Amino acid sequence: MKVRTLKKDKVNIITLGCSKNMVDSEVLSGQLQANAIEVVHENHKLDHNIVVVNTCGFIDKAKEESVNTILDQVALKQKGKLDKVYVTGCLSHRYREDLEKEIPEVDAWFGTMELPLMLKQFNADYKTELLGERLLATPKHYAYLKISEGCNRTCSFCAIPLMRGVHVSKSIEDLVTEAEALVKKGVKEVMLIAQELTYYGLDLYKKRSLPDLMNRLADVKGLEWIRLHYAYPSKFPLEILDVMRQRDNICNYLDMPLQHAANNMLKAMKRQITREEMEDLVQAVREKVPGICLRTTLITGFPGETRDDVEELKLFLQKQRFDRVGIFQYSHEEGTSAHDLVDDVPAEEKAARAEEIMEVQQEISLEKNMQKVGKTFKVMIDKKEAGRYLGRTEFDSVEVDNEVIIAADKKLTVGNFVNARITKAYDYDLEGEVV
Repeated sequence: MKVRTLKKDKVNIITLGCSKNMVDSEVLSGQLQANAIEVVHENHKLDHNIVVVNTCGFIDKAKEESVNTILDQVALKQKGKLDKVYVTGCLSHRYREDLEKEIPEVDAWFGTMELPLMLKQFNADYKTELLGERLLATPKHYAYLKISEGCNRTCSFCAIPLMRGVHVSKSIEDLVTEAEALVKKGVKEVMLIAQELTYYGLDLYKKRSLPDLMNRLADVKGLEWIRLHYAYPSKFPLEILDVMRQRDNICNYLDMPLQHAANNMLKAMKRQITREEMEDLVQAVREKVPGICLRTTLITGFPGETRDDVEELKLFLQKQRFDRVGIFQYSHEEGTSAHDLVDDVPAEEKAARAEEIMEVQQEISLEKNMQKVGKTFKVMIDKKEAGRYLGRTEFDSVEVDNEVIIAADKKLTVGNFVNARITKAYDYDLEGEVV
């Protein structure tokens, strides 16, 4: 018998993909911990004996990363350094049968909704009373708050409904309880996430209830920043912006993926909106909340995309001047309606178009950052790295947006706020000094 098996189990959770996956891993951690099982996130000490890989199955690159991570863990198991390898998440949910045949060394595979089943592998009980109890994988001063699961939209490129099911909202009461528990742990900022934020409440309350939720969360004492991610533009409920303007602790920040600007592309993507309607919406958003930071994401290389479509998208960016832009290269996903189309843009061309579009945005970002020089902003200190502090303004979300670099002349506390005057601007970052 191996000595390792005589030791108490220690579980390492590896999370791939989006912030919604991160929340699922945190919930799993909370359940394991409540069952007196030691658990860690992304453990590099290799002193654990069980691994759970929480996979992403969104696009080709994410699937490849997930498979490679599973194979790495299986290799450790084969060397005797691990006892068990379990796999969960979107890739496992979507391709379980194929994966079981291809990687039989994995001890068990689980879908996105099978947490109680996974816990049985650890002889652990699913504790329903642990509402909102999570072992945070983020620094303790910020956290993601998943307000719903699944999606009812039918975007032709997206496989998420195949993996996450239909839209299911959490109740306002449960989310407020969760937010209060996070604040007790030291959380000062929550980022509201969902597959589709603006759909929130339609299933529970028969109306779009995000404004109601925002108001209730804004009342939670100690919650200093509330940030909105992944708002769908079609039929966007503008009353969200009234609440944002009225409540000081709701960041003037909106992440609204638009995906394209050419009407033929938007139609083929089944986005239920036209370029003209998007332009009207952007104008209305900026009128409702002057100075708001608008973030969007785009897709290049969708089937049938032409050079004219790319040029139209670039002109759209130059006209609308978004503060933040992310870009994906189209991935031909089986099970989606776009899979019936011919994936006719070569991979190298998709990448070239993405780079071309980001060059346009790079100039816009630099110009907008230059306008901040000399101004003072409230900055949350996220970490200390290489002898300097890295923080964010209310206009920047974690990992995807700009950082404010502050020289470490005096000790600052990670998780606290400071007032910083911006002294220098780069394409995607700022330098500042504490005032």
